[in-house]
Amino acid sequence: MFGLGVQEILLILLIALFFFGGEKIPDIAKGLGKGLREFKRAMDQPDEEAKEQARPMKVVSKSSSNGEVT
Repeated sequence: MFGLGVQEILLILLIALFFFGGEKIPDIAKGLGKGLREFKRAMDQPDEEAKEQARPMKVVSKSSSNGEVT
């Protein structure tokens, strides 16, 4: 896991606990989990812009009154 050992991970968690306090750590973890979940959901959904480009566009001349292409 990124070349980090158990001691390095514990040190990082201890520093985070020192900076944020014990009460804020669960809130931060919850927000991080929601963000990751939303990111994965967005990656799985097809791109809306790609859908629009796949549909043929109707070209209408400005001088046309009934919508026919001239």
